[in-house]
Amino acid sequence: MASIDLDKVLDRAWADKSLSEIMAAPVAALKGVSDRDGELLREAFGVKTVADLAELKYVRWAQALAALDGAR
Repeated sequence: MASIDLDKVLDRAWADKSLSEIMAAPVAALKGVSDRDGELLREAFGVKTVADLAELKYVRWAQALAALDGAR
């Protein structure tokens, strides 16, 4: 299982939250994602939460392509 440094990927306000709280959080809980970015993701793709972003088919497709590219 891969590990991740939550301090590097979460906004400071979310650093002490449980994983279930983080997954239900707005995407602005991710470091570098503004409230406006979150609004645009919601308008464009219906993404409201971190979990929604993780499940977004375009994100999964891009990850699969990157994995294939890394296999070269």
